[in-house]
Amino acid sequence: MQLFRILQSQGIGTRRECMELIRRQQVRIDAVLVTNPEQDFVPDGLQFSVLGSAFEYRPHAYLVLHKPAGYECSQQPRDHPSVFSLLPPYLLRRGVQSVGRLDQDTTGLLLFSDDGRFIHDHTSPKKQIGKTYLVTCKHDFSTALIEQLLAGVQLHDEPAPLRASQCVALTERCLALTIQEGKYHQVKRMIAAAGNRVEALHRRAIGGYVLPDDLAPGAWKWLTENDLDALKSNV
Repeated sequence: MQLFRILQSQGIGTRRECMELIRRQQVRIDAVLVTNPEQDFVPDGLQFSVLGSAFEYRPHAYLVLHKPAGYECSQQPRDHPSVFSLLPPYLLRRGVQSVGRLDQDTTGLLLFSDDGRFIHDHTSPKKQIGKTYLVTCKHDFSTALIEQLLAGVQLHDEPAPLRASQCVALTERCLALTIQEGKYHQVKRMIAAAGNRVEALHRRAIGGYVLPDDLAPGAWKWLTENDLDALKSNV
């Protein structure tokens, strides 16, 4: 693939911008300066730098963000900043989308990708991929609330009761809840239907992939092949 096309595919800039960067000696391949925009390279695994910043060629973008509170999962937010403002411009130019959404006051694991199949597979309820939340309730709860959530609660406008696939008490007011559907405000509505109220909500895991402890709120990282495999499992 021609070098300028490689850069363009990675969101570095437009066709013209990428060609100019190369001609102005701002691009290195494996630390070697390259000045011909049309020079061919095998893109897979290619290591390059632009304006001193290191990149690795990736045919698709798969990343995880630790979403802070107070951000909307929209590119046209209404009342709060967008989660997309937490990502670098080259990812936005690649057209990454959030894989599902979290409410502005919900924190935790949020996926992004420019791979349409990946986005579909991780938002389709048919895939039955569990999403685990840490739920802080307003009031102390008993085992009866957990039993209700596991048995299923009826929500308004839903044809059938929705149930948690797992529900474990962590403290008197905090529980770990796993659901598979991803309906609108589902966790908050399920807790309300069971007679309590959500005070704080944090998505901890999707499938077998757990949000890394060392990923600070507002930070993001590329997903590895092992991470992608874990996302498909329900450990």
